[in-house]
Amino acid sequence: MRRRTLAVLLAISFPVLAGCGGAPVDGAAAAPASTPTSSSVTAPAPSSYSSSPVPSASLPAPPSIPAPPSTTPVRSCRSPEFTTSDPDGGWSDGGYYVHNNMWNAGEAGPETLRACAYDNWYVESTQPDSTSVKTYPNVHKDINDQNGKPFNDYSVIKSTFAGRGPGTGIYDVAYDLWLNGVGDGKGVSELMVWTENHKQVPGGDKLTTYTAGGLTYDVWADDEGYVAFVSRSTQYAGSVDLKAMIAWAIGKGLIPSNPTVNQIGYGIEFCATGGGKARFTLSDFSVTMS
Repeated sequence: MRRRTLAVLLAISFPVLAGCGGAPVDGAAAAPASTPTSSSVTAPAPSSYSSSPVPSASLPAPPSIPAPPSTTPVRSCRSPEFTTSDPDGGWSDGGYYVHNNMWNAGEAGPETLRACAYDNWYVESTQPDSTSVKTYPNVHKDINDQNGKPFNDYSVIKSTFAGRGPGTGIYDVAYDLWLNGVGDGKGVSELMVWTENHKQVPGGDKLTTYTAGGLTYDVWADDEGYVAFVSRSTQYAGSVDLKAMIAWAIGKGLIPSNPTVNQIGYGIEFCATGGGKARFTLSDFSVTMS
């Protein structure tokens, strides 16, 4: 897999370290091909009221407004269909692939993934207190058996997500998109979208910002085809317009024009788990491409 350089935000200032840090920020390992599968509450507008004097007793009651949706869908995986502690264990479901993906197994501690569905699973991970990325348990969608299709063939590439990290240790919760191939290889690009970040910094340099849907992302990139959109605010659930992000990166010269879109994944990169077992829970994921 592609090796990426990261830095770690520590409470005390130290020189930049290698790992989550200097070891890879992987994307997903190759997995069986998959076929795609693929919501907002709008409050009603208040009724119009007459400006002419009306006795207070006859004023209509204000309209009722539905409560906003919860931040994270209320789901739990109590009876898993699939369980694995295999570093490369995975499960195909609904056109997606759920992957334990302990790609840096030489440094990684134990990790177990339990899945009720591709969009309802959790992982328990125990990673040592060091600064290298150890694992990227994720769910991903392969396009055309990972051979991909040209970006310009799509008018829509969107995704929904809901995932929450443990709030301890060093990690990021992120999308990982592979363009012009998957993994290491000449001309391959990797685009990440970090929705939650705990004490980690991407590789490369911070170049600029990207704003969409009222959210601001710091954009990092290196000269090897790696781009990371890092949300300034934590997003435990939401939707992303991946086509718009890829198009923006192409316009800035960070990604070659009209790349193939080969794989779209979402999961957590564990570096350290704070001295014990940590849990990541995913309760929604979908990719829409047309």
